[in-house]
Amino acid sequence: MSDLFDEDPDRPAPERPGRRARAAVITGVVLLVGFFLLTAFASIYTDRLWYKEVGYTSVFSTMLWTKVGLFLVFGGFMAAAVATSMHLAYRFRPLFRMSGGDASVERYRDAVTPIRGWLLAAVALVVGAFAGTSAIGQWRTYLLWRNGTDFDQKDAYFKKDIGFYVFDLPWWNFVVDFALAVAVVSLLATAVVHYLFGGIRLQQTHDRLSGAAQVQLSVLLGCFVLAKSVDYWFDRFDLVTDDHKLFTGMNYTGENALLPARNILVGVALICAVLFFLNIWRRTWQLPSVGLALLALSAVLLGMIWPAIVQNFQVRPSEADKESSYIQENIDSTREAYGLSDIETTPYQGTPTENQTPKDGANVLAQLTNTPVVDPKQVREIFQQRQQFRAYYSVAGVLDVDRYTIDGKEVPLVLGVRELDQSGLNASDQNWSNLHTVYTHGEGLIAAYAERVSSDVANGRIVWAEGISSDGTDGASDLTDAEEFETRVYFGEMSPSYSVVGKASGGNDVELGLANIADPEATPAEQRTTYDGAGGVPVGSAFNQLMYAIKFGEPNFLLSGRVNDSSKVIYNRKPAERVEKVAPWLTVDGDPYPAVVDGRIQWIVDGYTTTDRYPNAQRESFETMVEDSLQQDTGLQTIPTDEVNYVRSAVKATVDAYDGTVDLYEWDEEDPILQTWMKAFPGTVKDRSEIGDELMEHLRYPEDMFKVQRYQLARYHVTDAGDFYSGQDRWEVPEDPTVSRQVFQPPYRLFSTAADGTNDWSLTSVFVPYRKGTLAGYLQVNSDALSPEFGKLQVLEMTDQNAQGPGQVANQMQNDDVVRSALTAFRVNNSTPPQFGNLLTLPAGDGLIYVQPVYAIRSSGSSNFPILQFVIVKYGEEVGIAGSLPEALGNALGVDLDTGQGTDPEPGGEPDPGGEPQPGEELTLDEQIAEALRDAEAAFAAAETAQAANDTVTWAEELEKAQAAVEKAIRLADQRDGAETPAADDEAAADGEAAE
Repeated sequence: MSDLFDEDPDRPAPERPGRRARAAVITGVVLLVGFFLLTAFASIYTDRLWYKEVGYTSVFSTMLWTKVGLFLVFGGFMAAAVATSMHLAYRFRPLFRMSGGDASVERYRDAVTPIRGWLLAAVALVVGAFAGTSAIGQWRTYLLWRNGTDFDQKDAYFKKDIGFYVFDLPWWNFVVDFALAVAVVSLLATAVVHYLFGGIRLQQTHDRLSGAAQVQLSVLLGCFVLAKSVDYWFDRFDLVTDDHKLFTGMNYTGENALLPARNILVGVALICAVLFFLNIWRRTWQLPSVGLALLALSAVLLGMIWPAIVQNFQVRPSEADKESSYIQENIDSTREAYGLSDIETTPYQGTPTENQTPKDGANVLAQLTNTPVVDPKQVREIFQQRQQFRAYYSVAGVLDVDRYTIDGKEVPLVLGVRELDQSGLNASDQNWSNLHTVYTHGEGLIAAYAERVSSDVANGRIVWAEGISSDGTDGASDLTDAEEFETRVYFGEMSPSYSVVGKASGGNDVELGLANIADPEATPAEQRTTYDGAGGVPVGSAFNQLMYAIKFGEPNFLLSGRVNDSSKVIYNRKPAERVEKVAPWLTVDGDPYPAVVDGRIQWIVDGYTTTDRYPNAQRESFETMVEDSLQQDTGLQTIPTDEVNYVRSAVKATVDAYDGTVDLYEWDEEDPILQTWMKAFPGTVKDRSEIGDELMEHLRYPEDMFKVQRYQLARYHVTDAGDFYSGQDRWEVPEDPTVSRQVFQPPYRLFSTAADGTNDWSLTSVFVPYRKGTLAGYLQVNSDALSPEFGKLQVLEMTDQNAQGPGQVANQMQNDDVVRSALTAFRVNNSTPPQFGNLLTLPAGDGLIYVQPVYAIRSSGSSNFPILQFVIVKYGEEVGIAGSLPEALGNALGVDLDTGQGTDPEPGGEPDPGGEPQPGEELTLDEQIAEALRDAEAAFAAAETAQAANDTVTWAEELEKAQAAVEKAIRLADQRDGAETPAADDEAAADGEAAE
């Protein structure tokens, strides 16, 4: 019977459950690590392919090897320091165990000893990986330090070149902080090993440290305190970039308390480090302990308590006097850092004198005839419904405003790229094949004249720029002088994440891009096009398909017949995103805009160089400064911190909408930060001289730069330290009166009259006094890149403290009896109240003219988009509203176009109700004004008719007639109100000669 229970020697022993679980765990860990490694490799490999495709392989290589080098050097140094410390602690452990030890420590020691080599390697690798990863994030700091150039300007306190603070100091701060971290981690690792193996025995009342432990800990503590001494030395220079309640930079407490304190702490820390190093031989902790206590006490007394005493008992009682020189330095540095040093400020009345109309009629007319009454935000739905043709096309939420020269005349246009909007597809059609291989791109550029209003309600009273609004080909000559115009848009602000393009398998002409809508009635088969541009990464090979399947998490790269030998994948398609990837050292503007250049749609992106280390300049959040009611979040953040105190418009970048080509052009040739990055990434930025003439025509002053400058100028238009401290003349950017939320009013692009009388393509904004509603100032910058005055900032500072701000003007406009009467019908008949468009402010004579469009939305029918119904004009206290700008102007000037009479009878008689004069009668001034405005209105109507018929010659002639008629009306209004002067006569004569 016993044989029945004997084990068969030939039968294998059953596998233990624990062994199977262990094998499963090991397999899972291996697979997990393999997955992460494969994913990381796919990401790096596909990035390399993308950079090669766009022609910026050097950017990829420089970043990759810089990051790898930093990881290996700093990670390796940390790992080596920790491993060496742990090895030495074990190597010089006590050879004999002393009695009375902690039993729990004995158990840990017995468990660790067999695997001590593996454990040491694991700890070193983990801390090295963390240190190396931290160092990777400093690649920008390293490259700036390695390639830094001088600013050729010195700070006011340490007399060092500003490049030291921007390029050198951040790197040395990181190195010192890293050294402190190495000392701390090594100290902790050493203490743990000594404790486990008997070098440290806390249970003993004496001889708690072995000789080896004492030596090693003394060395590490000495290194830590020595690094802290160096840290205190560099902290001295950080005083010029510290933030305070009033300003950023050196202040009285910093120079007179913190700076001496840190100088003293440098010496105390050095002495303390020497005491620790001497402890290697003295083997007593008395002196090092005293030194360490002295350092801690000095840090508290000198670094915290003493500065607080100085601040509260010396500075605060007479803060204005104590901080005066430091505030002045902050003012000067801030204006220099934000490009405000050369700004021109001109006193301006802001309100016309009593019973006075604009003096400079020609200048006023030049503004009003080119004033954009079409709001790029309100008309988006009109563009959508009247120009998209198909549901899978769309335009951006806020359209762009640019100017084009058409038939020799510069006109402002509202532009929108007709981009692909895949959300417009039927749900049943939203499969991978359609989303990524069929519906791949947009088509064309839609444009409307920004300053014109038509009678065509079906089009929202918008006057389309027909040359580029339908398919782009007919009007290419109007804008580019190019015979061919590439309308397809593969790269845009609304493009899908990726698309697979190219010919289908077999090399036939069954094409994969559905876009061409030149003929809206064409069948889908007739609308197919083949992408033959240079952009895109080839995915014909199985390996590339595997890599992109991993990158996008999409197996169809391997399985779908749509991906073949001729296929390319295009991704990173947003213009700002592409620029950010090829120039990761730039901060990109939040508003890329399209332009037709050499027969191609080019996205133009402004790039900024920034820093938060400019000495004594005010630091502020970039996002806070650029936010307004039209700001669109790009999701891009290219700078390590959102806070900056130096900004330059350094680079102009273009992205081809068809093939994605990215070109970077040097714009600010004197910016040291740009010069440094060009040294770090040689050959990536082209010279400014390589910018073509046609592209130069469409370059403009960057919007975010202007918003940053106006934000800082609100405080720093004050150049006297005493006035700055009192804050009595502080300004702020007004809130947008056309939206319900509290947000800044956006700047506007328009033709504006400068202080010297020229009519420039400008970017404009206004200021109001801090927490008040009146107008304080009007800011404009020349935005014409071809002008020698490009970038010139000018401020008109209101001398009349009662000049009305945007909020007050909007309130007066909306509550004016005539305006309310005109809008009553739309408020009653429509479920949606009228929408007030952007409120434009333009200087005219001694006062300001305000122009605001009003849009009405029909509650039913197909035309459920905003229709430009009225234009409101305000000058002085007078408000006019009409369906067109000339009529609204006549209303505001007090002239009735129908009767030919002024709204106020002239002294000494009653107005003649007869309207038209009888033969032989002499026209009154009011009648002459009315007649001139009627002539202007008729000329505008004739110009619209000619424009619709593509008769550009007649269109130009009628516009000149309208201009002359309005000039005449305003000059007559000046005569009527006694405002004309000999100088005005001379200008009128000059204007007449010019018109002739």
